[in-house]
Amino acid sequence: MTRTKAQRAATAPVLTTRALNRATLARQLLLRRSPMSAEAAVEHLVGLQAQEVKPPYVALAARLDGFAPEELSGLLAGREVVRMVTLRSTIHLHTADDALTLRPLVQPARDREVNMKQFREGLVGVDLDRLSALVRALVEDEPRTMRQLREALLAEWPDADPLALAVAARCKLPLVQVTPRGLWGRSGQVALTTLEHWLGRPAEPPASADSAVLRYLAAFGPASVRDMQTWAGLTRMRPVFERLRPRLVTFRDPNGVELFDLPDAPRPDPDTPAPPRLLPEFDNLLLSHADRTRVIPAAQRGRTWQVNTFSRPFLVDGFLAGVWWLYDDALVIEPFTEAAEAARDEVAAEAERMLRVLYPGGSYDIRFGTVTG
Repeated sequence: MTRTKAQRAATAPVLTTRALNRATLARQLLLRRSPMSAEAAVEHLVGLQAQEVKPPYVALAARLDGFAPEELSGLLAGREVVRMVTLRSTIHLHTADDALTLRPLVQPARDREVNMKQFREGLVGVDLDRLSALVRALVEDEPRTMRQLREALLAEWPDADPLALAVAARCKLPLVQVTPRGLWGRSGQVALTTLEHWLGRPAEPPASADSAVLRYLAAFGPASVRDMQTWAGLTRMRPVFERLRPRLVTFRDPNGVELFDLPDAPRPDPDTPAPPRLLPEFDNLLLSHADRTRVIPAAQRGRTWQVNTFSRPFLVDGFLAGVWWLYDDALVIEPFTEAAEAARDEVAAEAERMLRVLYPGGSYDIRFGTVTG
């Protein structure tokens, strides 16, 4: 007799929060540093959050053994990786191949964004097909700043809302930030052209939803349907998971939510040591699940955003334990917990290592604030 979804979930093994934490850290290359190249890591992680220039470099410094910022800069300059709006309508850094297939996959979400009430009302009378053609012609003639695009579009539709025009441009077309934007130590203002023009390659069919789920689980699993939807900014993914169910294994989280995973993916012992790690603001680890308690204890929820928009998290024993800032002459660490305070020496050593990787030859003091938990 075929079991119902509820029956299957009720009999699946339970993974504790620590078990989920260690599994996710292993997939995210944060349990131990990987010898992967920067390009291979960006591919494995299905992109890196890149709203600002430095976060991808900090993210890879935390994850890779032997990483140097020049490696990622070289990939950007060589157009082997690109910066563009994809997942969750935010700037991500992707390999060129992933950019060509992932952006079409999430295009329905970008189309819905344009139709949101706050933007739709500012686009009354705007022909979106004509807008797309106009923007494409402008940016493929030469890279343009968003200000230049707004001015050109306002000349065509003077009654439209400038912000809505900008949102429509970035949602309707796959626009990439051209270098030197994104290069380590050389970054300039944001200038845009189309992905196809920048790579000299035509658009490709979208990645299949099945392959996206499998890659997500490899980098972020075990995970629920809602987790994957949160990561991708997509909806209605349940049928995809059901189609893949025979190829996957299932678990339950402590609240009974069904989790899916790849059969051979790493799920380390929950007691596996997890060294401290300094992460960039808005690191993928903290944003890619609907239920983030596998990394963020309930008592710390939202604190990296409440303290300072650009504060950066650090982990102790695999969980969010505080934030850090880098100033002209000092790296300041603010612990949230007594556990973070107790691990002061290990956190300081990790900070010193990151500084050597990203700022060789620099001179920084490492300072600790008081526990604010």
